[in-house]
Amino acid sequence: MTKMRIKKGDQVIVIAGKDKGKKGEVLKAMPKDGKILVQGVNVVKRHTKPSQNDAGGIVSKEAAIAVSNVALADPKTGKATRIGYKQDANGKKVRFAKASGDVIDV
Repeated sequence: MTKMRIKKGDQVIVIAGKDKGKKGEVLKAMPKDGKILVQGVNVVKRHTKPSQNDAGGIVSKEAAIAVSNVALADPKTGKATRIGYKQDANGKKVRFAKASGDVIDV
């Protein structure tokens, strides 16, 4: 289990699987499982029972996807890129896109 370089709020591109090529924002990161939840990616249908708050029926929602199947979208070009770490002028550790060298804001 390696460190996850992708965090909640990042824009990612799916690079493998049935949703290859789709872009979305990371809604939730699960480092222990090595999975993430991406908005509009890996959408599945679930049959739910009615409850006091919900009418029930067939609900579409996002399922988790392996973090190895996504890559960060470069802030400049929007294409897939790898992530590196470096220190900024203040000595703080920051993430940067290897393709363009831009710092990734979170």
